[in-house]
Amino acid sequence: MKVSAVIPAYNEAKTIAPVVGEVKGKVNQVIVVDDGSTDQTGHLAQAAGAEVITHFLNRGQGAALQTGINFALNSGADLIVTFDADGQHDAQDISRITEPLLLGQVDVVLGSRFLNLQPKTYNLKPNNIPWFRVLVLKTATFFTRLYTGLKITDTHNGLRAFSRLAVQKIEIKHDGMAHASEIIEQIKKHQLKFKEVPVNINYTAYSLEKGQKLTNSFRIIWDLIIGKISSK
Repeated sequence: MKVSAVIPAYNEAKTIAPVVGEVKGKVNQVIVVDDGSTDQTGHLAQAAGAEVITHFLNRGQGAALQTGINFALNSGADLIVTFDADGQHDAQDISRITEPLLLGQVDVVLGSRFLNLQPKTYNLKPNNIPWFRVLVLKTATFFTRLYTGLKITDTHNGLRAFSRLAVQKIEIKHDGMAHASEIIEQIKKHQLKFKEVPVNINYTAYSLEKGQKLTNSFRIIWDLIIGKISSK
């Protein structure tokens, strides 16, 4: 069973090498998509042991994920994990999100920072998440639930795992951050089995600086609505 990790990265020279180093010990293949970085992100990722694909222009996280997923499929991946490049995810959680897939229980596993490790319990605010970030995340999740009808707790968590069947059905068309809500929508559209599992998030000043802003939540919903209208 080949497990590939896809890491989209834009100007992540500060964190990409240790992230690759941690992830490569948990999977069979690490793919970093250097999304038009102007620093040494691609070079450092390759030196750390990743296979690197380069976008010559910065297209956005959604586009980088789709590029990496396509590469993983062509490389014979059976399971694909998506992982953020800024150091906020814990590579130890990879086994937790891939286990339901290995057991054949579901097609997609979504990491959630709002689920406790105890089954079926919910955290309004995990201890290490600033209140402003909680507001951003809750706003995005509220609109995604409204838009898709699926009861999820954490839309914009980049730690996910997909079966080969799932990624062959899911096509990310939104280049930017709206891809996260788009993935949820396509899970529903293709009637894929999914579950959320609790994962750890390590917030640092660096990851908070690079993270979502409140205005982006509304822009994401707007992008999804416009995309829905234009596809009709």
